[in-house]
Amino acid sequence: MKTQWKDMLFFLIVINLILSLVPSSSSADEFSRIILRKRHLDEESRKFGYLKINNLADDSGTDIVVLKNYMDAQYYGEIGIGTPPQNFTVIFDTGSADLWVPSAKCYFSLACFVHSKYKSGQSSTYKKNGKPVEIHYGTGAISGFLSRDSVKVGEFLVKNQYFIEATREPGITFLLGKFDGICGLGFQEISVGKVVPLWYNMISQGLVKEPIFSFWFNRNADDEEGGQLIFGGVDPDHFIGNHTYVPVTRKGYWQFEMGDVLIGGRSSGICSSGCAAIADSGTSLIAGPTAVIAEINHAIGVYGIVSQECKTVLSQYGKTILKLLLSKRQPNKICSQMGLCVFNGIQGISNGIETKVNNDGLSVDLGETICSACEIVIIWIQSQMKENKTQEQILTYVSELCERLPSPVGESVVDCGRLSYMPNISFTIGEKIFSLKPEQYILKIGDGPSAQCISGFTALDVPPPRGPLWILGDVFMGAYHTVFDFGNLRVGFAQAA
Repeated sequence: MKTQWKDMLFFLIVINLILSLVPSSSSADEFSRIILRKRHLDEESRKFGYLKINNLADDSGTDIVVLKNYMDAQYYGEIGIGTPPQNFTVIFDTGSADLWVPSAKCYFSLACFVHSKYKSGQSSTYKKNGKPVEIHYGTGAISGFLSRDSVKVGEFLVKNQYFIEATREPGITFLLGKFDGICGLGFQEISVGKVVPLWYNMISQGLVKEPIFSFWFNRNADDEEGGQLIFGGVDPDHFIGNHTYVPVTRKGYWQFEMGDVLIGGRSSGICSSGCAAIADSGTSLIAGPTAVIAEINHAIGVYGIVSQECKTVLSQYGKTILKLLLSKRQPNKICSQMGLCVFNGIQGISNGIETKVNNDGLSVDLGETICSACEIVIIWIQSQMKENKTQEQILTYVSELCERLPSPVGESVVDCGRLSYMPNISFTIGEKIFSLKPEQYILKIGDGPSAQCISGFTALDVPPPRGPLWILGDVFMGAYHTVFDFGNLRVGFAQAA
């Protein structure tokens, strides 16, 4: 049993590594196709709208670059930097815009010693820059300096590409990553180095026929092929029907407007007036507001996770909140009116009343947690009021939701034997409902009685004006083939095949 939980712990670490970061066809001048191959896990490994479609029937002159899928949590593939090419495995991440790999000048980070390193002196096309750069991800940070060289992706050779030589990769995040670096496919607006991204140069140098790229992630662990990334086209063999397209509403991430989130066909309420969402190939799970994620986790049967602050707010203020909502008080002011938050004119924010040290030795702002708990309770009570529940039914249900609040790590355990009883979770995009079945949103480790399951949903609270924000990561993109249409500034989804 101890070994099983070691496997589970390692899996959770792998998920966290990229949770908050992000050819077989016609000629190479039309598109580049990247094949993702499934990596089978042995016991040792576990421990440690409409768019024109390029015809893929003729695979002459098309280069195949193999990408690997590690535990359905990391999809990564190979690029070459320099002349002759020095090979690196990278995550192709639509949630960032910079390209970085470890540098031979990285001396003091253990992660650099276990990954491939770029050696500028061995490349005849290297051009020195030296500008210092630092990138902060949700699960770690890297720092280094800019350099310039040729980058080979499939048959595409991108010339004079700026990239970051990472000289510092602290922490366990990049140490345990199966990838050497990250290749950002987001917009230049979020480039930390303020340089032209690789994808932009593919277009400007005439390497792609159409300014689009598409992802197909294979979530079938028994298949050798793990998926595809195609630059310049899409493969009709990997989706069913037409794509539903939504416009990019904010350049930076591939951000768009998403509608309601449905739990077993029932509205969650929080996005009924619309929410921002991003399609992020560099995030393993689906991330969303804590209030909705807790409702989802409750519906699918997450266990063993308790939030005392939530229950405290509910027991002391639940009936008062209910009365204030019935009297038509503004929901976003109620927590501040009760003294649990400070109203800043838009929302309640922490009043910072007290700080303590918890059992893990971490500093916790009680004002912030109580304020957040109050706002979450209000969202849940509002949702239940719309269903004409009694006061007792509402408070009982919210109490149950408090017990399902996600853990600080973000991942939540579920009983593998309950998959057939779990509801579908659906997202409204472009007025169309995209549903996920339990077997699509539950990540499973192992087989048989020893199998362990993780919820594919994790909490992320982004405040207004940018939030609430949803991140549709690999769990969603595994179910829905995704097209990133740079030319028309839109994102398209179709059922994966």
